[in-house]
Amino acid sequence: MLGNFSYCNPTKLHFGEESLNYLNEELPLYGNRVLLTYGGGSIKKSGLYDQVIDILKANGKEIFEVPGVMPNPTVEKLYEGCAIARENNVDLILAVGGGSVVDYAKAVSVSAWSDEDPWEKYYLRMEDPDNRIIPVGSVLTMVGTGSEMNGGSVITNHESKQKIGHVFGEEVFPKFSILNPRLTFSIPRYQMVAGIFDIMSHILEQYFSGVDDNTSDYLSEGLMRSLVHSSRIAIANPEDYEARSNIMWTAAWALNTLIAKGKSTDWMVHMIGQSIGAYTDATHGMTLSAISLAYYRHIMPFGLPKFVRFAKTVWDVDATGKSDEAIASEGLARMEAWMREIGLVMNITELGVTDDMIDGIADGSFVMEGGYKALDRDEVVEVLTASR
Repeated sequence: MLGNFSYCNPTKLHFGEESLNYLNEELPLYGNRVLLTYGGGSIKKSGLYDQVIDILKANGKEIFEVPGVMPNPTVEKLYEGCAIARENNVDLILAVGGGSVVDYAKAVSVSAWSDEDPWEKYYLRMEDPDNRIIPVGSVLTMVGTGSEMNGGSVITNHESKQKIGHVFGEEVFPKFSILNPRLTFSIPRYQMVAGIFDIMSHILEQYFSGVDDNTSDYLSEGLMRSLVHSSRIAIANPEDYEARSNIMWTAAWALNTLIAKGKSTDWMVHMIGQSIGAYTDATHGMTLSAISLAYYRHIMPFGLPKFVRFAKTVWDVDATGKSDEAIASEGLARMEAWMREIGLVMNITELGVTDDMIDGIADGSFVMEGGYKALDRDEVVEVLTASR
């Protein structure tokens, strides 16, 4: 039975090769003081930084900057951005970069005017914002997180060895996002592949939950088939515009809350992956790929009908004369073959996880209850051990 739900996504997307021009339509809707956030030097090397600065100046904006946003934004970096945003009373935060930069911008947007420590308020107590929220816009240069069209924001605290995400409401969604697939061409292959699996994992987390035959699952299956098809083309030719366009578009729809509607969702792979990231600072998508197969093989008996459907619908497994267990196992085997084909990390050892970290990673993994089975701590350790 499809559950009751309300759906709203307020983010306006501008997609395509000329989409950066739409900044000229969006910027007049906000005040004159803009905080520009970005990562390393890649947007300067590519010329994108100069393009964005020129557009901001042409629209009469006063520009403040927070460069150096890292792939796993830290709580210290959050405090830095909050201070700059508050001291300069900025009217808009413009994130130029990948999902981590957009995550960071959203964290600053809700935290700059908070009277309390934002780490405590939002990431430990998981409270909703009750203060002024600074609007966010984004120019995306890497795909995977879906942060350009949702309220999620993940922050890392190295001191406490915690990497925690808060899913804020629609008031924190980016007001607009600019998606030009060509801006993703320059990222390293490792990051491209990690982003591809991040997209796949988002869909799997929502797909492997519930037992009903509902529209959300049909949408998920189509997105996964499209992603697998386009990923193979992009691996062969990273500058294939059509493939990179479809990957970018799939990433937005994989985590803009649509395919989660009317059903429960899992997110246990992300909880374990984020805990790994808190210990190792490993690339997020690779933390997910390293543990996914062990996790899904562990829970497969508890959601067998959906794993059978996944095998047949997404991976074209021929079910003739096979048991459900054999069909489901073959589906996961085909997913594993695809993962190896595109060059994903397949074990946590490669990410820097050592045996003495496993207990701590397990302790730092929030247990979710929306999937086919709520894992206990021993089972989290079992999944991690099987992922070595």
